[in-house]
Amino acid sequence: MFTPKYPPQDTASNPVPTAPPVYSPVPYVPAHTPAPSAPSTNRPAVQLTAGSTLALVAGGGAVVLVVGAVLVSMLLAVAITAASVAVCAVVVRSILKEHKA
Repeated sequence: MFTPKYPPQDTASNPVPTAPPVYSPVPYVPAHTPAPSAPSTNRPAVQLTAGSTLALVAGGGAVVLVVGAVLVSMLLAVAITAASVAVCAVVVRSILKEHKA
């Protein structure tokens, strides 16, 4: 029951090794066609209206609040962990002190 079961041996014959193909490098010749350029315009890339500016400010404020809340919660978690480790250290110290006396 606990003896290992091995798969059957491969019965395929070994292939005859052949010589690898000879590599002959070909020099790179770039094409002489220029890349098309984008048409130039005189207007700014982004046009901000009063509504879009207000939306950007509100979105940025929301991101700042969420990131701040996450960072404060992480700091609180570290502080709680440190306090619990300190309490455990005091308890272990008092237990060891009682055993010595």
